[in-house]
Amino acid sequence: MKGFSSKMPSRSILLPPMAILLALAIGALTILALGINPIFAYAALFQGAFGSLHSLTETFVKASPLLFTGLAAAVAFRCRVWNIGAEGQLYMGAVVTTWAGLTLVEVPAALLIPLLILLSFAAGAMWAVIAGALKAKFKVNEIILTLMLNFIAIYFVSYLVEGPWRDPSGITYSPPLTTSAWLPTLVSGTRLHLGILLAFVCAVFISLLFRKTVLGYKIQAIGANPEASRYAGIEVSKTIIIVMVISGGLAGLAGMGEIAGVQHRLMSGFSPWYGFLGILVAMLGKLRPFGIVVASILFGGLLVGGDAMQRVGGVPAPLVFVLQGLIVLLLLFYEHVFARFARS
Repeated sequence: MKGFSSKMPSRSILLPPMAILLALAIGALTILALGINPIFAYAALFQGAFGSLHSLTETFVKASPLLFTGLAAAVAFRCRVWNIGAEGQLYMGAVVTTWAGLTLVEVPAALLIPLLILLSFAAGAMWAVIAGALKAKFKVNEIILTLMLNFIAIYFVSYLVEGPWRDPSGITYSPPLTTSAWLPTLVSGTRLHLGILLAFVCAVFISLLFRKTVLGYKIQAIGANPEASRYAGIEVSKTIIIVMVISGGLAGLAGMGEIAGVQHRLMSGFSPWYGFLGILVAMLGKLRPFGIVVASILFGGLLVGGDAMQRVGGVPAPLVFVLQGLIVLLLLFYEHVFARFARS
């Protein structure tokens, strides 16, 4: 992950666009091999992602959880803490959101929605801090811990919707949340909800955290050299726990947004691996909040436009995930080449 340091020379900002363009070129060759006109296919993708008010709002609906999880990954990675558990933290945020939406039915929206934000942040933070505390105190590998915690959270949700929270109709999802727990819609007739504004606010907050606060300095110092930071008097263990609280809390907000803003009920598999896609978004954004905002919109557009590309252009939908993987692989390649060039 050293190639994604925020202290790379300014010319490295050109690397993500280069990776995207080359990935699209390779994708075009793949589409052409299928006997489909790549220009027609990419036009369908762009039209499906940005060509109308409906498609544009759907792109931002998809970008919202990606922005939360991308920021979650960036906060941890900048401290050299490899939080791979945003998916599980997202699920735990969704669980407490569902509990509040099914239980606190008499609470007005003006009070319930801020409460959902606090509860989901706390749930994601608590799920992440399990791994953070074990890493800080006992040097346990946080990659394995956070990865395993993902599956515990996912199967816990499956238990809830197939058991105590199963809808009375017999279908394996929860009853709908009380309407006072629904996030307000920003554009009438669309699914664009308040969560996207909250995600943008979080991006500004994380940017200020890194640039203007002592904690942000400590995070980046530990990421650059943990041993030197400890020698300089920085409380590395304490900072790691704080980082996991912030990282997990951001991922928990993604779960709240999906349940309170989109689904309005809990169901198995409600997340198409937003927690893992957020890692790709963070890498493409070079662990910078502004870059992550742009990358989340790009990946959201790929997810939404991929459906249109399949319907209109006849291109297999999995090609979108191939494009996402190619973008990140090529970015890694360019980072490696650029780093070698900079040293020479």
